[in-house]
Amino acid sequence: MTRLKQAALDIDTPAAIGIDQLDWAMVERDLDSSGCAVLTQLLSSEDCRALAALYPDDRHFRSRVIMARHGFGRGEYKYFSYPLPDPIAQLRPRLYSHLVAIANRWNATMGIDIQFPAEHDDFLARCHEAGQTRPTPLLLQYVEGDYNCLHQDLYGEHVFPLQVAILLSEPGRDFEGGEFVLTEQRPRMQSRAEVVPLRQGDAVVFAVHNRPVQGTRGSYRVNMRHGVSRLRSGRRHTLGVIFHDAK
Repeated sequence: MTRLKQAALDIDTPAAIGIDQLDWAMVERDLDSSGCAVLTQLLSSEDCRALAALYPDDRHFRSRVIMARHGFGRGEYKYFSYPLPDPIAQLRPRLYSHLVAIANRWNATMGIDIQFPAEHDDFLARCHEAGQTRPTPLLLQYVEGDYNCLHQDLYGEHVFPLQVAILLSEPGRDFEGGEFVLTEQRPRMQSRAEVVPLRQGDAVVFAVHNRPVQGTRGSYRVNMRHGVSRLRSGRRHTLGVIFHDAK
């Protein structure tokens, strides 16, 4: 079913075309060295405004989550329903096609006996056979005082080890604060935090759960979490692109 829905999109958006023109060798180096990489201006300001404007229209979404009710922080988000809006339906498999080789290499390096198929539709079929049938791309909304606690988006047995967040609002104009934050916990060491500066339309690719790090005695796993610092003013929208579906 997912394959048919995505195959129907026979006209690529400029953003989807632009993905192929990125410096993916640099993206891979950044992911290997720090667990994240910035894709500058992945979406135009017009695309960002159009996606953020979907938030009030519940016809596009399967559920709404109020973070404070679950101890996730403050703010809210909505999961898209299938079929996904065209830009997201195109971005998701195109991004996956460039990230899958990195994901497979990471798993092999960490001794995880799971390899991912080249096509995103085939990976979704694996998720759906395991009961993970609910779409996971989401739109997040923060207002003054909101924040997102450090967490991992796992959702089930089948987890793709990389995901993407795209900032749809402009810092300094639409909001203040609300920085994207990553933490890394290495064995027997204190956690390392990294703040990732983003502008409107920029995307950050980052590790969902674990990533390999080269040490003096070989590779080992580090544990990654991500979140958003407190919004000091304004309103912030973010598009989250997660490649595995949820139970």
